[in-house]
Amino acid sequence: MSNLIYSHRYLLLRRVVQVGILVLYFGANAYGWHILEGNLSASLILGTIPMADPYAVVQMLTAGAVLALDVLLGALVALLFYGLIGGRAFCSWVCPVNMVADLASWIRRVLRFDEGLKRYAITRQIRYGMLLVSLVVSFLMGVAAFELVSPISMVHRGVVFGIGFGWAAITVIFLFDLVVLKHGWCGHICPLGAFYSIVTRWSLIRVNYNKDACTECMKCKEICPEKQVLELVTKHSGQVLSGECTNCGRCVEVCPDDALGFSLRRTLNEKEGATQ
Repeated sequence: MSNLIYSHRYLLLRRVVQVGILVLYFGANAYGWHILEGNLSASLILGTIPMADPYAVVQMLTAGAVLALDVLLGALVALLFYGLIGGRAFCSWVCPVNMVADLASWIRRVLRFDEGLKRYAITRQIRYGMLLVSLVVSFLMGVAAFELVSPISMVHRGVVFGIGFGWAAITVIFLFDLVVLKHGWCGHICPLGAFYSIVTRWSLIRVNYNKDACTECMKCKEICPEKQVLELVTKHSGQVLSGECTNCGRCVEVCPDDALGFSLRRTLNEKEGATQ
């Protein structure tokens, strides 16, 4: 049992964080708790600390909105945390859609859907096009375009406030990831993931790879939702420096050789052998 828990330690911790955040939001709505109020677009911690989604704020600014100072400060706090420290951790540690995508991915592996279903070759660069389109539409229409259709917001509202479209969004993303494209929404389409991939490429927390310890079992690439970031595996030791890494820790957990682990980003003169 202890080995099972250890081999899923980051997954279990992520679920505690994700479910805990939803519980706190639900408690604020249902029971008036003042620990975490609002939603994923704009929140208030302990009734005093503002938090806001930087991507949503960028859309609103692009749309020409005049925002309150606390919203701008909240977006800055989130941007500094993810951009300088946590990397794209929002996608794997906070976003509720991640739980839906992970469930679909797990079922695909257990039922070996990748062997029986038709594979669709869709570039992961689509999400960057979606990011650009969302900003252009926001500018032209004067509204935060992605926020109007965001399944992330729909899922969050569905769980916390009981709004029906949230469950519809969960179903659509689950089925899309299950039978159409592995890691389809999060890994290929979501513009929020693209936004964080861009602004977090210089963050401190990184996955480190030790080639000397690696036996090339490839379990890390099988489990990774963004396996292209593990390009250095089997080639050379170094750090995963791509902003597309979600810091989920799954590659670290499944590695039987302890060849992968979290570390702080190296300084410029230590980066020899690292990969972009």
